[in-house]
Amino acid sequence: MAETDAAAAQQPPQIQMRVLGQFIRDMSFENVMAQRGASGDVQPDVNVQVNLDAKKRSTENQYEVAIKLNITSKAKGMDDVLFVFEIDYCGIFHVEGVPNEQLHPFLLIECPRMLFPFLRRIVSDITRDGGYPPLNLDNIDFMALYRSELARQQAAAQAEQKADA
Repeated sequence: MAETDAAAAQQPPQIQMRVLGQFIRDMSFENVMAQRGASGDVQPDVNVQVNLDAKKRSTENQYEVAIKLNITSKAKGMDDVLFVFEIDYCGIFHVEGVPNEQLHPFLLIECPRMLFPFLRRIVSDITRDGGYPPLNLDNIDFMALYRSELARQQAAAQAEQKADA
């Protein structure tokens, strides 16, 4: 009996994650080309910017994770904007068993992975309903995004230290 208790004590805690809800906090689709009255076939050049945010909610073990996309589509070879699409898509997660030092990357990598397929569908539907071919977003490597943000923050901190010196 003591051996099983010791083995259980050595095992890492079981990580549990549940999506409690998903919602669009804010969304804007500005169909610039339609506002100008322009029509016709154009080849879009799409630029997608991704921002992530996570915060603890007042309920224990609950977190709100947001994926914010800013999508601008221009006609290839021109500066004419076709559409601008901004969306703030959130999920409420119940997370247990993640060590505190790993919680931040967990919330900004694993949770967005769970939300992304639903967000991709919304983007596809809205762009199609706006009169364009459905925009099927490529998969986002949230781990690479997280690492690049950490590197950016470290570089900014080092630059600030050099400026203060």
